[in-house]
Amino acid sequence: MRGQAESWLPLSPGERSVAIEVLVHGPLSRTEIARRLDLSPGSLTRLTKPLIRAGLLVEVPEAGAAAVRQGRPSQPLDVVADSRYFLGFKITGDMVYGVVTTLRSEVVARLDRTLTTHDPGEVADLLAAMARELSRGRPRVAGVGIGVGGLVEDRSVVGESPFLGWRGVPLAALVEERTGLPVVVENDTAAFVEAETWFGAGRGVDRFVVLTIGAGVGYGLVLGGKRVPYSGDEDRGFGRHWILDRYGPLTPDGRRGSAVSLLTIPNIRYQVRAALGRDLDYEEILASAAEGEPVPARVVEEAGRALGTLVAQIANFVMPQKILLAGEGVGLMDVAGDVVENTIRDNRHPRAAPVGLEVRVSDFHDWARGAAVLAIQVLVLGAAHV
Repeated sequence: MRGQAESWLPLSPGERSVAIEVLVHGPLSRTEIARRLDLSPGSLTRLTKPLIRAGLLVEVPEAGAAAVRQGRPSQPLDVVADSRYFLGFKITGDMVYGVVTTLRSEVVARLDRTLTTHDPGEVADLLAAMARELSRGRPRVAGVGIGVGGLVEDRSVVGESPFLGWRGVPLAALVEERTGLPVVVENDTAAFVEAETWFGAGRGVDRFVVLTIGAGVGYGLVLGGKRVPYSGDEDRGFGRHWILDRYGPLTPDGRRGSAVSLLTIPNIRYQVRAALGRDLDYEEILASAAEGEPVPARVVEEAGRALGTLVAQIANFVMPQKILLAGEGVGLMDVAGDVVENTIRDNRHPRAAPVGLEVRVSDFHDWARGAAVLAIQVLVLGAAHV
C-alpha cells in the first residue's frame, strides 16, 4: 500500500483557526464562528471563502430548519467528516489494537492482532499489514498515528519502552517506509489526552486533567485548550514518583506507597496474590471485594483511598474545571466509589467547589483512537505545528 501525505497547507493562521473551530465544534453558524473567534462579518467572509472553494468546509442545512423560509437561508458551516480517514494503533506488550476514524475521530472500523515478537522490523511489518487491511475500501487514508507506552522523542522515535524492551527505535520511519503514509508516534497517554481535548470530555474546557489507571498510571494536563507537553521524567513513570501513602504496599520492584503500587492492575493483583497465595484476575478481585471477602476488600478499599487522595491533590494544586478518569482499571469506582468520594472530600477545603470528576470506561480501542487523532492534527495543523 502506498499513500500520499495530505495537508491542509497552505492556510493562513486565520483560515486555519476557522477550519479548526468548525472541525472541533461544528457545524457552526457564521455568527457563532465570528463570536468565538472575535471576527467581524467581513473578516469571516474573507477567511471562509477559500476554505469553501478548497472543499475543506461546506454549507449544510440548519438542523430542524424548514425547507423554505423567508429571506436568506441560514447555512451553517461544517467539515465533510468522511472526506478522509485516519489509522490509529495502540501497541501493548502482547497486542496491537487498530482503528479507522473519520476526520472527526469517529471510529468506523476496528482490527486487533496478537503481537508475537518485539523485533522492531517485524512489529512494523505487522502494523503495515493491519494498515492495508483497515484501508481496504477507503482510498483517502491521510495518515497513521501510533501510541506506545514509554518515552517518545520528536513524535517519531521510541526512546524507551519498558513494555516492548525498546530503546531508540525509529518507529515512524519504519512504518512510513512500509506504508507510504505520514506517521506520527507519541506516548499513548499523550495521544489519549489530545483526543479528549479536541473531540471528547475536554472540548471547550480551559483547565482539564486526564487521569488513567490500568496497567500503569497516566496523567495529562490541558491549559488554555492545549496539552502541556510531558518532560522526559514524566514519560518514564509519573505514577512511580507520586507517593500517596509512605506506609503503603510494596511493589515487586521495591516501591512503597506510590500511585503505581496502589492503583495499577498488576500491583493490585500482586497484593492479593501475596496474601492469598493464589492468582485472581482484576475482575475477580473487584467481584470478591464487592462480596466482602476480607483480602480483596481491603486491597480495593486502600486503592479507593489512594485514588481519592490523588484526585484531591490534583484538584487542590491544578484547580481544573474537569478531571476525566479513564483506563481499563476504572471498574474500581463501581466497588470503591464511595470511598473515593469521601476521601476527596476529606482532602479538600470544606468550601471548595466540588471536583468535576467524569468516569469513563475505556478500552485499548479508545487509546488507538487517540493515536488516530494525532494523525488528524498533523493534517489539520501541519507537521511543523503539532
